[in-house]
Amino acid sequence: MRILVLLLFYHYATKNAKSYRTSNPNFILIMADDLGIGDLGCYGNKTLRTPNIDKLAKGGVTFTQHIAASPLCTPSRAAFLTGRYPVRSGMAALSNIGVFLFSASSGGLPTEEITFAKLLKQKGYSTALIGKWHLGLNCNSRDDFCHHPLNHGFDYFYGLTVTSLRDCKPGEGSVFVAGVRAYFATPLQLIGITLISLEVLHYIGLLRIPRGALRYFFLISTVLFGLLLIFFYTFRYLNCFLMRNHQIIQQPLSYKNLTQRLTEEAVQFIGRNADAPFLLFLSYLQVHTALYASKDFKGKSKHGLYGDAVEEMDWSVGKILDVLVKWNLNDKTLVYFTSDQGAHIEEVSSTGEVHGGYNGIYKGGKATNWEGGIRVPGLLHWPGVVQAGVHIDEPTSNMDIFPTVVKLAGISLPRHRIIDGHDLMPLLQGKILRSEHEFLFHYCNAYLNAVRWHPGNSESIWKAFFFTPNFDPEGSNGCYNSHVCYCYGRLVTHHNPPLLFDLSRDPGEKNPLTPETEHRFYEILDVIQQAVNKHTKSLHIVSNQLSWGNILWKPWLQLCCSSVFLSCYCDHESEEKLSLPTA
Repeated sequence: MRILVLLLFYHYATKNAKSYRTSNPNFILIMADDLGIGDLGCYGNKTLRTPNIDKLAKGGVTFTQHIAASPLCTPSRAAFLTGRYPVRSGMAALSNIGVFLFSASSGGLPTEEITFAKLLKQKGYSTALIGKWHLGLNCNSRDDFCHHPLNHGFDYFYGLTVTSLRDCKPGEGSVFVAGVRAYFATPLQLIGITLISLEVLHYIGLLRIPRGALRYFFLISTVLFGLLLIFFYTFRYLNCFLMRNHQIIQQPLSYKNLTQRLTEEAVQFIGRNADAPFLLFLSYLQVHTALYASKDFKGKSKHGLYGDAVEEMDWSVGKILDVLVKWNLNDKTLVYFTSDQGAHIEEVSSTGEVHGGYNGIYKGGKATNWEGGIRVPGLLHWPGVVQAGVHIDEPTSNMDIFPTVVKLAGISLPRHRIIDGHDLMPLLQGKILRSEHEFLFHYCNAYLNAVRWHPGNSESIWKAFFFTPNFDPEGSNGCYNSHVCYCYGRLVTHHNPPLLFDLSRDPGEKNPLTPETEHRFYEILDVIQQAVNKHTKSLHIVSNQLSWGNILWKPWLQLCCSSVFLSCYCDHESEEKLSLPTA
């Protein structure tokens, strides 16, 4: 019956929908940060108000099995921009730190990688990134900007080069506390106990220690403790800044009306390019912590500050849709909405307020390859070209946007490199009924974690896990004691044979199959292993952009809009607005 309904729909869509002959269509690609698939009305949420995002779904296609290529920001965004698994570009870590934390790191999206922005710019498109980048900044000097958005095909950039963190907003605590407790608390305690013990033994005469040695030991301990304090004090000033193109315009970042400022920048960009083809990547900072909301939205939702942020983001999407109508661009513009990964369920404020989102029926969240970490909203809206009100249940990926956009712009896909995404238009237009993703490979940092298999002759969607994170506390749905789940060592459990699920019957991944409950158990795992072997052979050794040498802070790469001795402070953003003539 389901196949018959699909055939009827695709026949209607093919017969009645306009062919996508529109030359040089515009593209607005909208990406939320850490938004759960269960946070939107069009995916079943009954408490948060998202009428504008829901309008995209009503007027277009809703992907119900849209998969992020990684459950973390940096690798997911690298895959989105290039259409390639992040491990191919070196944007997947071998350590537990899987994202860039400092603006003065030397790693980033390699120059030789090809983004859809770079290809469209060569075709004559105006291109802009407004919002979050998180793919590096400099390589060898503070002004080489080798990883900067303008070096990857964007004509215009307004936003953050790293990400919004609790440390960026006074009073919100620090994301580094868990790490400090894990790696520094015990050594500092041991140093303190050792110092006191040595002093006592020296005082009572049981052990004679040169006073100079004790002083040096105490001095080293004090310096280490002082460096920790300096790190926490200066982090906001050094890493949380707003840029326009290559210039810092606000350091540290102010969250006041920030979503409104991003929206205004996007509206102005569309207006400037109303008569020429453009690509806008609107990359919201929300709903990654630190959470924020403007006066008009704060305290208005039923889900605290998180809900306020979601509803303000929805307002922003509405403003983008309004400006398309204003400039008569609605039918000429493909609008895509997604999230870079699932909701960060371990986000709880210092006062106990839940600051993470909702992943619906799906297990786990951000940083895991359980469905809650990688199954994200996927909405595609293009009046007259994409059929309205349609749900597609086939597996699709955020990597698919690269070939879709590039082909619609009339550009050939790059040769001599593997593109892992597939053009979505044949699926949308009914030329094919099944996703071209027979297999999808799910990485936890640089480690192959799970594989999804959708056989061409079956409705089943098999998913095999080679290892899974150890939830903490035991029995919970996340890694609350470490703030995020990790990818190797004692923090994961390996499975031999792999855990196997059929997502078509068990989307919540509650009941792993066994040879007793699935008679094809070993046959399925054998096919998956063959796919893994083939995929692994397609990988080539590349420079690891998230190695410790590339992610650690380098003082010579640090950008400051004023003297370091003035705490890297400036606010050209507010000065510009104050200097504007009033009506």
